[in-house]
Amino acid sequence: MADDNHQQQRPAAAASDAAAAAPQPGSASSSPHQPTVIICIGMAGSGKTTFMQRLNSHIHTVKAPGYVVNLDPAVAQLPFGANIDIRDTVNYKEVMKQYNLGPNGGILTALNLFTTKFDQVLNLIDKRAPTLDYILLDTPGQIEIFTWSASGTIITDTLAATYPTVVAYIVDTPRSTSPATFMSNMLYAVSILYKTKLPFVLVFNKTDVVDHAFAVEWMTDFEAFQAALEDDESYMGGLVGSMCLVLEEFYKGIRVAGVSAMTGHGVDDFFEKIAEARTEYETEYRPEIERLLQEKREKEEARRTESIAKLVHDMKLDKGAEVDLGSAYDDAVEPRDVEDEENR
Repeated sequence: MADDNHQQQRPAAAASDAAAAAPQPGSASSSPHQPTVIICIGMAGSGKTTFMQRLNSHIHTVKAPGYVVNLDPAVAQLPFGANIDIRDTVNYKEVMKQYNLGPNGGILTALNLFTTKFDQVLNLIDKRAPTLDYILLDTPGQIEIFTWSASGTIITDTLAATYPTVVAYIVDTPRSTSPATFMSNMLYAVSILYKTKLPFVLVFNKTDVVDHAFAVEWMTDFEAFQAALEDDESYMGGLVGSMCLVLEEFYKGIRVAGVSAMTGHGVDDFFEKIAEARTEYETEYRPEIERLLQEKREKEEARRTESIAKLVHDMKLDKGAEVDLGSAYDDAVEPRDVEDEENR
């Protein structure tokens, strides 16, 4: 890891085993100051890594201490310095070669291996947390690898149980001018929202190329979106139109920010949305997380009590009938010396 000391590459382990390696969450909830964790998720080509570089540059400009974690093992170069870099722990290409995997399988396995040591990552973050304002996480461009994998869930849940955590979903605005592509992005966004169950900010990137006003209009005005579909009489057009009605409730509760990672336009508005999302986390998400953790502790305690009661019950069972060892010896055959018998 690039923060304090580099970890040696470890042998393979299943992602499900990473849960045991993760520390018990909630230990930092009583800290007087906690940084905001921003998990950046976006499709390949959405400008996510450049957006991360812009966020890192911004927090340095306003002198807000930050901590950067890179979780993309396949990235060739980072335009920003990472305090913790998965590439320092796991060699992505060696993983592909050793386990005979393709690119996506290699990324997933590398992330699984890294997650088995995520308790060490959290310890490093805990040491610096009182002096930080933000913790930025850059995730792989193959969003399904992080969002729907066991390792991604472990990382997200562990951080969310310890620090105020917000998910930022990065959208490629120029590629979303088509209603079908726009709807595809919205479906991805709603799936990530309900999978992570965390405060959510929808970021329309590359607004220096195409302004995101059309997207905001489509999200707030159903008729405007239907007008954009007028010329599309295919099955896809009808399906997209009907989905717009389904996502109406999702649009109402979502925070939207238009940002240009290239010029920096809209970054201030983005951090305002992050502040709102943190407040939502403190008032709505943290109580729910603490309730779930309490339920988990109560279930574990009940299971432990039941196991102890069962053990005590087993110890009180009858020990069986006594055996008369004397009669056993009477019926036993006397020991023989084989050599004496041969000499007879």
